[in-house]
Amino acid sequence: MPFDLTTAAAVLVFVATYGVVAFGRAPFVRIDRAGAALAGGAAMVALGVLTPEAAFAAVDHNTIVLLLGMMIVVANLKLSGFFALVNAAIAARVRHAFTLLVAVALAAGALSAFLVNDTVCLVMTPLVMALVLKLRRNPVPYAIAIATASNVGSVATITGNPQNMIIGSLSGVPYATFAATLAPVAAAGLVLTIAFVAVAFRREFLSNGAFAPAEDAATAGRAQVNRPLAIKTGLAAAVMVAAFFLGAPIATAAIVAGAALLLTRRLKPARVWAEIDWPLLVMFAGLFVVTAGVEKALITPDVVKAAGRLALDDTAVLSLVTAALSNVVSNVPAVLVLEPFVKGLADPQRAWLVVAMASTLAGNFTLVGSIANLIVAERARAFGVDVDFWTYLKVGAPLTLATIAVGVFLV
Repeated sequence: MPFDLTTAAAVLVFVATYGVVAFGRAPFVRIDRAGAALAGGAAMVALGVLTPEAAFAAVDHNTIVLLLGMMIVVANLKLSGFFALVNAAIAARVRHAFTLLVAVALAAGALSAFLVNDTVCLVMTPLVMALVLKLRRNPVPYAIAIATASNVGSVATITGNPQNMIIGSLSGVPYATFAATLAPVAAAGLVLTIAFVAVAFRREFLSNGAFAPAEDAATAGRAQVNRPLAIKTGLAAAVMVAAFFLGAPIATAAIVAGAALLLTRRLKPARVWAEIDWPLLVMFAGLFVVTAGVEKALITPDVVKAAGRLALDDTAVLSLVTAALSNVVSNVPAVLVLEPFVKGLADPQRAWLVVAMASTLAGNFTLVGSIANLIVAERARAFGVDVDFWTYLKVGAPLTLATIAVGVFLV
């Protein structure tokens, strides 16, 4: 394969962009992940790797529209007090530390199965931290449970996390097929999550674990609910999910639900727009362009053929490669990098399901393995709760290995 200046430029831009995406910063300049992806995409055009038309065509608009629609729905759920209501239900019923762990993990996992897991972590963490501190329990295991359970639960459906949304768009796997294959992995993974956290922090759950229900916290949570908005948003979300399972175009169903929720007399649209993660949308668009550039310049048929020697058709091998790559460059970039190799496999649909499973579960390996983990750590820190790297690792590393092993067996 000739290695000309255009190819060299594409590789340089790709490495620089993905380096910033992986580490979240760059030396000497103030730039974040979204800025790096946007700059990388622009550089691919400026250096002649892609034409402007090819760059625009490289952006998977279905993924962007789906993510935007889901963000609007989740923003309305948050502003309606839905998550506070879930927290209030937990506060009113649990009477033991282990029961609280189970409730927190199942709530985080179940919500993340249908809503974007990053947003679930963003909303749930402060609510749970406030409750746990009020009950005078050790907050660290519950914070770790939110992070790990949200990652595990999000593997169940296409709308669980950003990388699954990309995979759903690239693969064309129906929503119901995706869920039927990976929901059992998520269910088994949640059981393992509860078990690993309970064992790692057994003193919290075995020694004096009983307590009285936090009725005042439950009452306060219920008081935060905007009932009309909660009902309307709940109905819109239910119809949206039903449409997913009935085979409606996923991006269309999500953006229609989001648009319908913007028609309101009570909620100012500015409050909804303030909840949208615009930098994430920009980052996705930029990464699509950067990946298309390096694919055009570097991923030739010979390269794809050479990659075939890795036996990626084998579930265990593909899972290992995906998990390793996800922990090097993060899960969304890993999925985009693997795309030209996966589509050439004997059964690309099954391969995409394996990639979805492994890239998502790999995010639990370390504290920096997924954005959801970092969100939990940052939100917990605001309450004086320190989830450090090594404390997280003693749960995350073995949990990742166990859940991926289960995934390899079940998929």
